[in-house]
Amino acid sequence: MTLGIEAINAYVGRAYVDVRRLFEARNLDMGRFANLMMAERSVNLPCEDPVTNAVNAARPLLAALSPAERQRVETLVVGTESGLDFGKPISTYVHHYLDLGAACRSFEVKHACYGGTAALQSAAGIVGADPVPGTKALVIATDAASATEKASYWEPSEGAGAVAMLVGDQAQVLALDRGANGYHTFEVMDTLRPRHDTDVVDPDLSLLAYMRCAEESFAAYQKRVAGADILDTFDYLAFHTPFAGMVKGAHRMLLRKQKGLGQAEIEADFAARVGPSLAYAQRVGNTFSAALYLALCSLLVSLYENGGSSAPKRVGLFSYGSGCASEFFSGVIPPGARPVTSVAGALDERQEITVEEFDEITDRSADRVFGVRDAVFDMAPYEPLLKDRGLLILDRIAGFHREYRWS
Repeated sequence: MTLGIEAINAYVGRAYVDVRRLFEARNLDMGRFANLMMAERSVNLPCEDPVTNAVNAARPLLAALSPAERQRVETLVVGTESGLDFGKPISTYVHHYLDLGAACRSFEVKHACYGGTAALQSAAGIVGADPVPGTKALVIATDAASATEKASYWEPSEGAGAVAMLVGDQAQVLALDRGANGYHTFEVMDTLRPRHDTDVVDPDLSLLAYMRCAEESFAAYQKRVAGADILDTFDYLAFHTPFAGMVKGAHRMLLRKQKGLGQAEIEADFAARVGPSLAYAQRVGNTFSAALYLALCSLLVSLYENGGSSAPKRVGLFSYGSGCASEFFSGVIPPGARPVTSVAGALDERQEITVEEFDEITDRSADRVFGVRDAVFDMAPYEPLLKDRGLLILDRIAGFHREYRWS
């Protein structure tokens, strides 16, 4: 039994806005632009929400399974900070539109951006404890940005999308190191969504909490794993990525404190062991609960395309969620691992929108959020992006019930 991720796939949206142009349109300080290390930001269309993101990430993954394998999916866990009801989990919609079997657990978990890891570890625990060989769980980390304050420095970093993972006992993407987990948590008000239409962000406090958790969760990992070393134990590192510059700061802090390295050595290590995980985040932005797993997708593709996947590679993963919770854990990537579909191809197929179009779409985001009783979504302006794509889209809300259709 090799417990872990058997398959992985990402959905990165159908539209994007150029981050430099957004910076310029908002009259933000261009001196801070380089620190983001971002070029593009994926944008959800008015007909997209956490459910559509989740289903569109998972559908190709399930299509690759045989009918018998699909029947082995007995657990569905959705990690999100973009829930749509106090009681009804979005996993019920996801289960229905993925046409999963009725003999299936279905639930939603929440802890800001840590939700994806909470879902993964919950599913791994369920599968690992199941005495029936071949049992699988589907884990989906999915979110949709709410209306962020315009002209804030947080606005350019927020993205859109989801990552779906099949968890089982034949890990062909990431074999989890059982028991190799370090945790750190404390109460802090760094980012939050106190209303359906509002994101509240304290960037400085969030950065400090993220840095503290990176240091403390790795220290806890070292207590669990004798001899663990930030340089020598891991072939690669993947971090929760609000934006790539934040990851670069955490990596620099860890190597200075743990190993006392100088700037040149840190830069070289960052390029070699962290850089491969950041390519997609630089074109998508922060996908919240899915951000760490989009980083994993980026690393997998880099390994596969550059011939570095011929031998197993151990990766250290850092997960952070505001409020806060964090976990440093690890696993081994076997040779040949990659996402089910081409993430790079999906990124290239997106359509660029102007800042004016971005504002119009963002202003309409309240039409689809938590608490909307009735709404109908006119997709005519976005038909070229959706037609014949076989994507799930939100059609209407009637009496709070969400109704979806295929494009």
